[in-house]
Amino acid sequence: MSISRRNFVIATSVAAGGSMVLSACSSGGAGGAGTSGGGAAGTDKFAAVSIGTKQDSTGPAPEIPGAKKGGTIRPIGPQDFSHLDPQRIYFTWNSELANLYIRSLTGYRIDGGAMKLVGDLATDTGTMSDGGKTWTFTLKDGLKWEDGSELTVDDVRHGIERGFASFTTEGATYLQAALTGTNDFRSVYKGPYDGKHLDSVVTDTAKKTITFHLKTARPDLNWTLAMQSYGAVPVKHDTKEKYDKDPVSCGPYRLSQHSVDKSLTMVRNPHWDPATDPIRNAYPDSFVFEFGPEALQATDRMIADSGTDQYAVMAYSGVPAERIQKVLATPELKSRSVDGLLTGLYYYAINCKRITDVRVRQALNYAWPLQQIRTIYGGPSAGDYATTILGPDMAGRVKFDIYGKLTKPQGDTAKAKALLKAAGKLGQKIIYTYPQGSNEDLEKTKVVIANALTEAGFDPVVKPVESTSYYDQVQQIDNSFDVMWFGWSPDWPTGYTMLQPLFDGRTIANGANNVSQLKASWVDAAIDKAAAITDPTKANAAWAALDKELMEKEAPIIPETYSRRFYLYGSKVGGTEYDPLNGSFVLYKLFAKS
Repeated sequence: MSISRRNFVIATSVAAGGSMVLSACSSGGAGGAGTSGGGAAGTDKFAAVSIGTKQDSTGPAPEIPGAKKGGTIRPIGPQDFSHLDPQRIYFTWNSELANLYIRSLTGYRIDGGAMKLVGDLATDTGTMSDGGKTWTFTLKDGLKWEDGSELTVDDVRHGIERGFASFTTEGATYLQAALTGTNDFRSVYKGPYDGKHLDSVVTDTAKKTITFHLKTARPDLNWTLAMQSYGAVPVKHDTKEKYDKDPVSCGPYRLSQHSVDKSLTMVRNPHWDPATDPIRNAYPDSFVFEFGPEALQATDRMIADSGTDQYAVMAYSGVPAERIQKVLATPELKSRSVDGLLTGLYYYAINCKRITDVRVRQALNYAWPLQQIRTIYGGPSAGDYATTILGPDMAGRVKFDIYGKLTKPQGDTAKAKALLKAAGKLGQKIIYTYPQGSNEDLEKTKVVIANALTEAGFDPVVKPVESTSYYDQVQQIDNSFDVMWFGWSPDWPTGYTMLQPLFDGRTIANGANNVSQLKASWVDAAIDKAAAITDPTKANAAWAALDKELMEKEAPIIPETYSRRFYLYGSKVGGTEYDPLNGSFVLYKLFAKS
């Protein structure tokens, strides 16, 4: 995924305590702790991640106690959706809306924060063969588009092939690369509009099957296909570029009205059959999204809880630092909140090309003042201290604390200084950068970071970069920074999309996401080995082991926080649950109370 995606665009201050939001690239992130009723800050409850059975993939979705059909839910967000076309969706905010009208071969059943991969359009999560190079899925019966026409395997294939078109450059590209064996996949295939199909995607209309023959083995392809970027699109109703304005629904809701940057209305799709859908409940008659109000304004409206705002929820922008303590200290408000951790990680990338001695990188980890930083962000309500690369809600993640950050979160400057001395590097200059103007908290954290590094025996130099060009600069091979504030979120909750993009030495390039520029042959080999493991349990264990080895042997980053987000909702909204992957409400579980 790219940093501008789903699960990881790094956006402006919208999380509790003023901490930044990693979004997009899905994108989007995982949470936990966020069942209805609002968990306490700092809770140690995280989402379980698993793969469901064929029975789990059978609809309808489990009923929510006390829920009833009818009424309107009114999400309030600071910005409109950037894309509605499935193949142009990557950002988490777009993905949450997409769950209402887009369906892919697989998807996530969310219950109590737990995420279970199940068949959505498919009868199950697929059949793998040939070491992960071949995957076959069978479509369910009774699938229809909003006009009542049948949804076919050709429509699923069409959605996949549209991802090669010249106008769908914003979506995920994992499948395209695996099908062609190259990241330059458009040089191999340019989409379905010239009447040609991919030879590597085979459909059988009679059997209702679609088979993927991959050039590159992907034992986790069933997770990949849960992304909306691979959602079905009807061959007969594809309007190409115009589809982004008026997509056709196969989910429980369809687009009714869209006033750009002002509002969007979704109403029921009468041809959606809940018997085919193990994921979505779809209780409200409609969703009316309002765009524009920033976090503080939306929070104050939720606190007031008057008029139609009683049916409103905060969408995407969370409770800001100015109101978080009021929410936590007021029982009535806390009872109308949900919270959860984002799937991704905020961290500081250490430029391994410039800081070649691992002892110096380890000293930076020991010295880093996580406690002081989190206090500036707003304390425990802003998130949990990070000690691992994989977040708590990643499949197979194993907790460890190599640098003692849980016992000494303020930093162990004495131990850091001893390491520097042993390396003969006392007084080493460290050039630290962050995106200036993106968040006032980063202006404050630079002071505590510089103080800690000085105490540890470093010579810190702070060189902020204006936020609009920040990522362009830190993602250059020959940049002049030693430590860079950064963030990343996985596209699905397994280790591959967290570790491979950030630490595969073969991906180092201008604009790439291995900002640490770690180039270690043993890491590359471990990534290849883990990516080829077909047993999910063994693969998860391999990624967890690599997580720990990376931090022990290479220390290419300084983990900072697993950020927490709080949301408020109106008193007449039920079914409130936190979406661990997208870091928002699970929209399709909400219902309007009488």
